[in-house]
Amino acid sequence: MSSFTRLLYRSFCTSPATTSPSSTSLNTLLQGVVKERSFKKLVEKFKKSSETYRFRCRPRVYEITVRRLADAKKFQYIEEILEEQKKYSDISKEGFAVRIISLYGKSGMFDHASKTFDQLPELKCPRTVMAFNALLTASIDCKNFDEADRIFRELQPSLSISPNNFTYNIMIRAFCEMGRFDSALRMLDEMEKNGVEPNMITFNTLLKALYEGDRFSDGEKIWAKMENTTCVPDNKSFNAKLEGLIRGGKTLEAVELVKELRSRGLKPDMYSFNSLIKGFCNEGDLEEAMRIYDDLANNDCTPNRTTIQTIVPFLCKKGDFDLAFSLCKDSLSRHCLLDAGVLQAVVDGLVKESKLDEAKELVNLGREKRYSRSFLKLPTGAEDAAEDAK
Repeated sequence: MSSFTRLLYRSFCTSPATTSPSSTSLNTLLQGVVKERSFKKLVEKFKKSSETYRFRCRPRVYEITVRRLADAKKFQYIEEILEEQKKYSDISKEGFAVRIISLYGKSGMFDHASKTFDQLPELKCPRTVMAFNALLTASIDCKNFDEADRIFRELQPSLSISPNNFTYNIMIRAFCEMGRFDSALRMLDEMEKNGVEPNMITFNTLLKALYEGDRFSDGEKIWAKMENTTCVPDNKSFNAKLEGLIRGGKTLEAVELVKELRSRGLKPDMYSFNSLIKGFCNEGDLEEAMRIYDDLANNDCTPNRTTIQTIVPFLCKKGDFDLAFSLCKDSLSRHCLLDAGVLQAVVDGLVKESKLDEAKELVNLGREKRYSRSFLKLPTGAEDAAEDAK
């Protein structure tokens, strides 16, 4: 059973101790979709199950099924499933219609999302700002950023739709993803000019983009603007600023920012600590980077892929292959997989220091985790040398 079908099964098909006949029937339909491995039969079963109203009330089963088909690039089947939904009276409800538009967007099928939006009047479904926002989001999900700009500027006035903060947040996100930071900032000004109040999503979207985009001074202006509203900086805000400080080589200021974060009653998370570790590694301060690493458990944090892949290359550069080996081994044992190139660098270093047993152990552990032999291997002759040493 694939990860998708396992997720579906857990989400929808676990029955309580007592079930009514109708719930049993619904579970039967859901299980039929979950367990079907043939895409063609899956579509047939999904369409048949859609005849049941209670099945159509399960948006999650739609999302996971469509994602499964999209990953397999079965776009014709996605169209078959979603177009089928338009024959039901549910389509006259904007929430149901928005689901169809959103699913087309998440599948990269923007033309179908746009066509569905255009069809709403004939389907007796109102086109309010909710559907408009779904269409905008679909264009961004499809990386069709210019189309999002056109829709916002041209379609919104023609439909007499007043944008809300969700609309502006979508557009700010679009401009940030395009790297058009000045346009994103102008969108904030327009938002406030039209009496729409920015929220935490607005500010955090801008902060993340500006700090990561080397626009630190602009990020500071947005931070100051946020402080003058009812929005209070949260972990995402602080982590965005941390990233900006680290990118600017201001690691000590980043340390002070974490102290400020704590003083406001917030708790640094793994992203916060990874930023500090990255900063100290960039500065060549292995001792301080490892001090933070060793203190993670005291902060209820567990090293993740980013943590290890930040420290290990630095350890290799410093020639500390024993510690690099230990960190990699611990990571793999926790099913935290690393880039094969990172592991290979440690293997090569261990071999150069004649630590063949450790090198072979790491290769074998990597292969247990299904790393390809072509990407993770002992250098030529090292495996024979390891056997000779025994």
